[in-house]
Amino acid sequence: MVPSFDVLARAAMETLRISLPTIVEAAAGTLTSETCDRRLDEWSRTLVRQAGISVEVTGKENLAPGEAYVVMSNHQSHYDIPVLYQSLRIPLRMVAKKEIFQIPFMAGAMRAAGFVEVDRKNRESAIRTLESARDGLHQAVSIWIAPEGTRSRTGRLGSFKKGGFHLARQTGLRILPVSIEGTRFALPAGGLTVTRGATAHVTIHPPIDPKAFEGERLDGLMSTVRATIVSALPPELAG
Repeated sequence: MVPSFDVLARAAMETLRISLPTIVEAAAGTLTSETCDRRLDEWSRTLVRQAGISVEVTGKENLAPGEAYVVMSNHQSHYDIPVLYQSLRIPLRMVAKKEIFQIPFMAGAMRAAGFVEVDRKNRESAIRTLESARDGLHQAVSIWIAPEGTRSRTGRLGSFKKGGFHLARQTGLRILPVSIEGTRFALPAGGLTVTRGATAHVTIHPPIDPKAFEGERLDGLMSTVRATIVSALPPELAG
């Protein structure tokens, strides 16, 4: 693998390239979900190519055509997001911490596209935001959330927060667990240099229906999703 110092700058330019027309079209009232899907696909494909990441995916048969999910995965790197887009190939929006929404241009485009802003420091506010998130999205659009709440600095799976599980229970959407391994070698949490040539292994697991846990505390659902994600990670990353 080869370190590259200009990849992040090129990724920022690509992000700006799709953000500006998205903001303009949103202001004009002409922005569509389909346009956002197309731009996000182009953006993620370009970022994966620029970083030289090879993506290996197993479990695509677990995706039901046309179904929307609450997608949950472990979180190793900023490159998890473009890798997920290229692996799942479904209409998808992200839950992101409010700090991301302070970035000029990018923030406006994310809001226009239906990305969800969450204040991780205010648990009750975060849960309310997540529970109302689906109202602003087309019914065929899935939503991704990292149940760890942030990227792991070591690659080890961290403890899970309850927000996304409340969202699944409130909406009745099935949870789609996804395991990601290898993006940390391209860009670890806190890293400023992309190392080209990493391989991302993505495992799409069978969906888990929160209705099967009705009448129970969230702990059982959370433990089941966590064990599923862990099952495709190396033992040293199990947390």
